[in-house]
Amino acid sequence: MAGLSLYFEDGHDDLDDFGFDDYGSECDGIRITAFLDAGQDNLTPLGRLEKYAFSENVFNRQIVARGLLDVLREFSDNENDFISVMETVARMSEDGEPTVRAELMEQVPNIAMFLHESRPNFPAAFSRYLVPIVVRYLTDPNNQVRKTSQAALLVLLEQGLISKADMETKVCPVLLDLTEPSSDDDYKIEAVAIMCKVVTMLSKDTVEHLLLPRFCDLCSDARLFQVRKVCAANFGEFCSIVGQEATEKLLMPKFFDLCSDSLWGIRKACAECFMMVSNSTSPEVRRAKLSPLFISLISDQSRWVRQAAFQSLGRFISTFANPSSTGFHFREDGALLESSYTFCYSHFSDCSLNSLNCSDISGCHTGRTIAHTPPNQDGRATPSPEHVSTADSEEMHNFDDIHTSVPREMCGGFIRTFSNSNTNPTTTNNAKNAKDTEQTDENFNSFNYWRSPLPDIKEVLDCLQPHMDDPDVQAQVQVLSAALKAAQLDSPEDDSPTDDGLTEPEPQEQPEDDIDIVSVESKSEEGKEDSNVIPQQLLDQYLSMTDPARAQTVDTEIAKHCAFSLPGVALTLGRQNWHCLKDTYETLATDVQWKVRRTLAFSIHELAVILGDQLTAADLVPIFNGFLKDLDEVRIGVLKHLYDFLKLLHADKRREYLYQLQEFMVTDNSRNWRFRYELAEQLILIIELYSHNDVFDYLRQIALTLCSDKVSEVRWISYKLVVEILQKLYACGADDLGLNFINELTVRFCHCPKWVGRQAFAFICQAIVEEDCMPMEQFGQHLLPSLLSLSSDPVANVRVLVAKALRQSEPCCAYSDELEETVMALQSDKDRDVRFFASLDPNKCLMDTAPLI
Repeated sequence: MAGLSLYFEDGHDDLDDFGFDDYGSECDGIRITAFLDAGQDNLTPLGRLEKYAFSENVFNRQIVARGLLDVLREFSDNENDFISVMETVARMSEDGEPTVRAELMEQVPNIAMFLHESRPNFPAAFSRYLVPIVVRYLTDPNNQVRKTSQAALLVLLEQGLISKADMETKVCPVLLDLTEPSSDDDYKIEAVAIMCKVVTMLSKDTVEHLLLPRFCDLCSDARLFQVRKVCAANFGEFCSIVGQEATEKLLMPKFFDLCSDSLWGIRKACAECFMMVSNSTSPEVRRAKLSPLFISLISDQSRWVRQAAFQSLGRFISTFANPSSTGFHFREDGALLESSYTFCYSHFSDCSLNSLNCSDISGCHTGRTIAHTPPNQDGRATPSPEHVSTADSEEMHNFDDIHTSVPREMCGGFIRTFSNSNTNPTTTNNAKNAKDTEQTDENFNSFNYWRSPLPDIKEVLDCLQPHMDDPDVQAQVQVLSAALKAAQLDSPEDDSPTDDGLTEPEPQEQPEDDIDIVSVESKSEEGKEDSNVIPQQLLDQYLSMTDPARAQTVDTEIAKHCAFSLPGVALTLGRQNWHCLKDTYETLATDVQWKVRRTLAFSIHELAVILGDQLTAADLVPIFNGFLKDLDEVRIGVLKHLYDFLKLLHADKRREYLYQLQEFMVTDNSRNWRFRYELAEQLILIIELYSHNDVFDYLRQIALTLCSDKVSEVRWISYKLVVEILQKLYACGADDLGLNFINELTVRFCHCPKWVGRQAFAFICQAIVEEDCMPMEQFGQHLLPSLLSLSSDPVANVRVLVAKALRQSEPCCAYSDELEETVMALQSDKDRDVRFFASLDPNKCLMDTAPLI
């Protein structure tokens, strides 16, 4: 009870006026601005704000600081009152109590957002009143206040609320002062960390002119290893921002020093960021300087450094990718082009091109997207397909165990449009795309693979930035960026000398341990011979990752890292050098660790695109068949991209898999319903790959079985599958098969003794009308009578969907007295939801019925 004196030293009257007399210590749920209400003091609201903001009671001042956003809302309508409140905030920021200052700083981002949205003079007010507080608190003597200020600064930068001028004139000077050699150690370490974090949110000019010189000095800080370690961990970000010239002239010497630092933790940090550094250098520097440096890290005396280097090896190799030898070229909009295939990177998903994966996304398909959110009985959205999470945070390069933080709705579907002239009817679009690639763009920069406006892939990378705390996302973004950027850096038109005059060194200038080169000759677009140069020692080290001895001396999961980066290495080598990787791939495919096989299963469809149809048929199909019979943890990898792989095969080979699709219905664990859900989603895509007869003979039975699944999410996605099958049959003119399927649906669902079956029939009918997948006269003749019979179903959940389906059917079906009478009867139904949907305008967007089912 002794601590209560702190809160009652102003007397009980203050607390009564403040509004806490009935709450005791439980004040979190009260209205914070209660102190502004009229009390016994006859003060104005601004007067009461002044009274409690500078009360002798610390608790009062804390509450005012916590409620500043609500206070501003109260006074935002009057400009004079608003200014008075902001001046009060400025005075409160000088409070001697650290907890008050910390409370105030926690509110600054919220206040800034409010001002941004509601005040026309936001920039001036924010710059005048709040930015100085943030800057001053960066040097606050209290650690909690400093940490809160640093966090607030990052949030403000992420939201784009701090102007460039304020960053250059107010924030950066403070950071530079704090990182002076004479600065206090704790302040300096914190300032270096915050400087490295904000650098990714600043412009290139600001970083290069204000922060880069100091960063170079900090990399050589001989007294504080913590400073060097922070610099090493963020070295790649600085390189990527300042660009090639500054990287090679200013940063490369520092990077060499850090890579040979006496502390293994700093060398390990260098190994982890090696790919980003490589991306910011010319091919000559990458080959002549970075390759020997990387070999020194991969042979480091510290196991932890060697482990990090091996994990980065495949990604580093991917920076050597050259489109003239890989057979792929990156278009200005970020599309990876090859004579038979086109990758359109419009969204982010579980792809593994260049070893990029995200396991929370549904399959990819041609020319259309699937946005199924089937309702279930408790109103929740359909959960994403199953994936295996891992508790080991060190598995940052393991896409097969990713439980990514990227939300499904953000990722979309990472749509890839493969246009294979043998299997895909979209060759017309390919001709257009090929024509587009021939056009020049004055905004195109040969150093940066993007142009203005930025292509979709840049938008994807930008939207992933808030999730970069997830090491899995970091690894994924790094690998994709590496191959994309390297392909442009090494493109034929970039063969001219670099701006800084760096040229390929003469043989006598090579290091003593000269690295042999793998040269791959091919014909470039100009008809000249071109070479794709990969340091032989790097390739040898990569191939050695399957050696069991490596697992003992480096990393027990080194084979998994090898499997993860294999598509990127294969892309870099090109299909003409697949023989270099074939044995390694087969070794990984038979590894005793299922995680290694699972990794390959998730990326086999991307590797098939890289290798082409002949090598795929010869070398990948046997491995694919083995994965189909593997553990569920491995099978899910091929299942999630079943469509992507099958469509790359010739029609006769693809047809052989019709007999095996049924096997996906059997799982090691019958409760693994996400496996069946994924199967239904893939079948929706696969329908287009087969004839209507094959769809009717093979896929129809699987669909009907899935429609009777015990799990509602599986049933709802399967109803969508049924509708897609009907659409296929009628689109191909197979009306007789369509009618047979309709009769089967009627018997199985409309007359089902269980209400969920009858509800399924109503939903299928409604979806048929909504998707317009069959002639309406056929619908009216063969489905509408059965649907009308369910209008008097005893279960309200059935009648809800019947009402919705009939209401949508009215504009599409021929006039029917029975239909009109049934709708009118449903409009008088005893259930409120049934009445609502029966009365809803069919031309308006109908609300989701999921919460009602």
